[in-house]
Amino acid sequence: MPLTFTLDPAVTPELRDGLLGLWADVTNAGGAVGFVAPATVEDIRPELVRSLARLAQGHSRLLVAHDEEGRVAATAFLTFNTHRLMGHWLWLYTVMVHPKHQGLGHGRDLLAAAADAARGIDGIEAIRLGCRGGLGLERFYASCGYREVGRVPDAIRVAPGEYRDDVTMLLTLR
Repeated sequence: MPLTFTLDPAVTPELRDGLLGLWADVTNAGGAVGFVAPATVEDIRPELVRSLARLAQGHSRLLVAHDEEGRVAATAFLTFNTHRLMGHWLWLYTVMVHPKHQGLGHGRDLLAAAADAARGIDGIEAIRLGCRGGLGLERFYASCGYREVGRVPDAIRVAPGEYRDDVTMLLTLR
């Protein structure tokens, strides 16, 4: 079943709870979305509050996908640059597809919807995103048109003595 994408949905308590549940489920399934398992919604809540504050301040936009039952199934934050020389590209943060919806092409659909949303924003020519190395994410993003433009070895510490590269990917929209 296809997902239904919405850019800039109203942030209701139901949406907030859906985002928290999605973020926890993705993290606990091994997803690289800023936390390591095990994580609870209470662990994640402060980061979601910061993300929603950026929305309210106009620094970010939210893309959400709902499944056929109306549940939050995927999401990404499109975050603007504040540097005057870098306003022609934005960051894509917290790219998530619920584990039960993975492997069905919804990740590609999410990235395509994010690219369409970015193309609709005046002056945006590219999307950058960061991903955790060692999980095959670079190959997935490359298959969606992104190219690796930077890598910092061992920049992410997921546990004592366990490090991952921080990989920067770029999608040119023009």
